[in-house]
Amino acid sequence: MTATVSFEGTETVPGELDARARKLAGGLYALGLRAGDVVAVLLRNDAAYVDIMLACRLGGFHFCPLNWHFTPTELAYIVKDCGAKAVVGHTDLLDAARQALPGHLTVLAVGPGDTDNPVAPALEPYESWLAQQPDYDGPLVSPGAHMAYTSGTTGRPKGVVRAPVPVAEIDEFRARTLAVVGRVYGLRPGCRALMTAPLYHSAPSMFAQYAAIAADLLVIAPRFDPEQTLALVERHRIDALYCVPTMYVRLLKLPREVRERYDLSSLRFVGSTGAPCAPEVKRALIDWLGPIVHETYASSETGYITVIDSHEALERPGSVGRPLGDAQIRVVDENGKDCAPGEVGVLYVRQPAHTDFTYRGRPEAREEAGLDGLVSVGDMGYLDEDGYLYVCDRAVDMVISGGVNIYPAEIEAALLGLPGVLDCAVFGVPDPEFGERLHALVQPDPGANPDPDELRAALRTTLAGFKVPRALDLVPDLPRDPNGKIAKHRIRAAYAQGGASGRTGARSSGTRPGG
Repeated sequence: MTATVSFEGTETVPGELDARARKLAGGLYALGLRAGDVVAVLLRNDAAYVDIMLACRLGGFHFCPLNWHFTPTELAYIVKDCGAKAVVGHTDLLDAARQALPGHLTVLAVGPGDTDNPVAPALEPYESWLAQQPDYDGPLVSPGAHMAYTSGTTGRPKGVVRAPVPVAEIDEFRARTLAVVGRVYGLRPGCRALMTAPLYHSAPSMFAQYAAIAADLLVIAPRFDPEQTLALVERHRIDALYCVPTMYVRLLKLPREVRERYDLSSLRFVGSTGAPCAPEVKRALIDWLGPIVHETYASSETGYITVIDSHEALERPGSVGRPLGDAQIRVVDENGKDCAPGEVGVLYVRQPAHTDFTYRGRPEAREEAGLDGLVSVGDMGYLDEDGYLYVCDRAVDMVISGGVNIYPAEIEAALLGLPGVLDCAVFGVPDPEFGERLHALVQPDPGANPDPDELRAALRTTLAGFKVPRALDLVPDLPRDPNGKIAKHRIRAAYAQGGASGRTGARSSGTRPGG
């Protein structure tokens, strides 16, 4: 039995949700899609996303979410690279992207808008098309899933494709995966779950998929709004909530009287993954909500590796926990030797609860990432004496300035805690004296106009001087990869080539190196 799905006041009950999934899977099957084929998805958060998730599980298709902030050129690359055989998207987004879509694809348009354009792919209205489709009558196959695109540490985005589950092992695999997501997200039979993060991200997608098949109620918000999130928790008596640390920061920035206006007593589990959570932010959230906050270290390639609860997090600030289930972690130095406890190295991990993966069309990239059956996505960190993991940063993001290793993630966490900061990126730029120096880009909160010099001064109260960026620019937006994460590699390349010339229109502060 599936969940009731609520989106903007409209509920789809379990029987109807099942019927829609069967028809969508049947329609895609009739179009010629078979297990392993790909459906590209250009949707904002919408109940139709759940149709696609469940239909792909049934038919064994992969769904490849497209970041709807992308340019047509970026969208065209991923649609071609993933080999999509159909596209589902909001009509206005598809209208803007028509020239990026191959003419031979069936394109299903969700919502009102123009569906008639003779010089671009025709758009089929999703609801009327769906109503005409037969129920899926294909074979029992390995469930399809989210096909995430990630840039890894460098290069063009790569599609992460999981190996299929043998049909005879589907029930066992489903039970094993549900046990993992229960530990990570607090999802369990009968729960009431809320998703406000963009569903094109890997973790929100996984949360929604398993909430749809395990929860009593899944509420999807069109976008994240701090106060609306609290209102939805109260209205629907939500007990399982997914967030990312940036959302925590925005929730905590609500005035106390606003936070206290809502009854949040139904909350049992708040989980986050995707980015490190600053210890100060987590501590403040636990003080507010109680010991229900959990954090997980994971990636699209590796799945869920660790988990840490509130009690452990308060005892070991900055840790992301110990291995989850049978997960394995190795920390390796530049010579391939295992690091001692407390020594920073590259992380190699494995989660047996997930099937292995490859990069679509790039088996050599998967091979290069492996070591003795484990895999690295380029993260650096260390294990303490008790086996708790601490993640420092991506190896490629580490900055070496004056011979000192600096991890930008620590500085970004401090910036996110400052008034007026919505998001940020800290990175290294070439410096003739120190080799590299720190530079920061800050995207302000809507309506905020923080002073760059004051932000740098505030950082000096919590960070050593050498960790304070030498320059800080305010920018209206930050470039992102297909998985929604900030595209550090693109930022570094732009600043390496253009330096300060890339800051047109930005408010800046800065000092000379050593100042």
